[in-house]
Amino acid sequence: MTRCSDKENDQEKDEGTEDPNKTQKKRSKGEKHVSFPPDEQIVSGFAEHKDKDRNVDSCLTLTEVSLAYCRSCDRHQVEPRAHILEQLKQGTCVGGRVKCLDLRGERLDHRSCEALEAILKSLHFDFINLQAAQLEENGASSLLDMILYYESTNHLDVSDIGSIGTSGWRALAHLIKQSVCLSRLDVCNVSMVDYPAQALAKALQTSHLAVLHLHNAQLSGTPLFSLVGALKSNKALQELRLADNLLNSYQDAMQLGDLLRYNNTLQTLELSNNAIADAGLEELCDGLRWQTAGLKVLLLRNNQLTACGMVHLAKVLPVLKTLEVLDIGENCLGNGGIQTLKEPLMMNHSLLHLSLAHSHITCEGSVALAEYLAESHQIQRLDIQENDVRVGGLMALSLALRINHSLVNLDLDETPKLEQEEFLMETQARLRLEITELCLTNAGLTGIAAATRVTASEISEGKPAIVVPPEQGGRTLTPAPTIHLVFHNSFPRSPTTTSSSSSSSASFIMAHVGMAASQAPIPSAKLPQTSAKLDHLNQPDRPWNHIQT
Repeated sequence: MTRCSDKENDQEKDEGTEDPNKTQKKRSKGEKHVSFPPDEQIVSGFAEHKDKDRNVDSCLTLTEVSLAYCRSCDRHQVEPRAHILEQLKQGTCVGGRVKCLDLRGERLDHRSCEALEAILKSLHFDFINLQAAQLEENGASSLLDMILYYESTNHLDVSDIGSIGTSGWRALAHLIKQSVCLSRLDVCNVSMVDYPAQALAKALQTSHLAVLHLHNAQLSGTPLFSLVGALKSNKALQELRLADNLLNSYQDAMQLGDLLRYNNTLQTLELSNNAIADAGLEELCDGLRWQTAGLKVLLLRNNQLTACGMVHLAKVLPVLKTLEVLDIGENCLGNGGIQTLKEPLMMNHSLLHLSLAHSHITCEGSVALAEYLAESHQIQRLDIQENDVRVGGLMALSLALRINHSLVNLDLDETPKLEQEEFLMETQARLRLEITELCLTNAGLTGIAAATRVTASEISEGKPAIVVPPEQGGRTLTPAPTIHLVFHNSFPRSPTTTSSSSSSSASFIMAHVGMAASQAPIPSAKLPQTSAKLDHLNQPDRPWNHIQT
């Protein structure tokens, strides 16, 4: 066959001319012929178009969706999952919306994932939980494609999902990039190195995600570099949580500082349980200086910070105008760190919630915090649990709360610290109860309906009630866990105590001083160390000099 063709070519060259008819005949011999089947066989299947404007009247009931799911399972030759059918049976559907589709820990092959299309195309879920689900690569890809096509959820959790292969990560990246409904994504306890990190970073450049949780995702180094590079120009993401990623104080902290420098839409940044350390905190603070209208929540719990690192935070606190929540607990700050932060905290006028739990603070640090409370007009919650705060510190905090009208929640340890003397234990119980009452009073002064949670035995022991104000200006202070009895207290706003005049403030303070005076006095001779720690409260430049106990 080849030799004949070569011979013909040689003849054509010798003649010098080419016959068009012969050329056309040769071409027709090599052409492919296409034949179409009959019209009724052309379409072998179809995919329903997603209806973004779902009509409430046309929505299927959960019973109808269950039947459709069973038929889909029969078609794909798989058994319907009893757990899924039970959810559809007990769920509530409102306008085609259901609260949750829980597939946590389910083992789903490709055909089982395909069978779920009957559910995903009929219902919209607030939350789809795929945590620890065992998916094949093709099954994961198909399932994520369906979630995107039907815009099936607002919140997707794929934590602990294991290996979903390149196709699965590509489908997830496409979902992040294209979905309009998806607002929150959790990808925790998953290794985000190499391709997964690159795919995620590329998708985040144009994503509509508002919340992204990446706890324990091995992001230190190159993955964080890729992530920050994408988020510098991202204008949608508002909450980023990067706890437990072994982020260091060198390259990682520099990248996070650059993120804070260039991104002004991020409102919440969690970096808990990393190794940012004092050197890394300096990098973060350099970026925080540029946060003029963005970050509201910064969580730095358990990051190997010390009192030395508080110098960097002290420089930036006075210029932060939007920061409302700061958590630097579980760091070795000590009393020195609190002293360093005292004046900058007084100069800050935006902070609402300060957490210093387990920060190695004693009564000396509590006195410094009390001075800050006396000056602050906006702080609403202070957490000093798991610190060695005894009678001296509690007395200072109690005095501060007679002046402060904004603090509605002071978190103390549930169990009072043991004292050597019985009268000290009684005094500690009285002070804790007084702090609770003052927090409740502040809740009333600010017009907040407070829910006080405390048992009868806790009242007798002097344990503080947990004051949990509801939403105020779109913010909710999270209550501390515990508790059994709930009493609702709503205090009317008092025109006397809310007056800005100094005489009104003095009368309010004196009213509380009268209550304190009615208590049995504590012999000053028995409190040498307490009075020594409170000596500087009587300085004339502090607002304590007119208070007597």
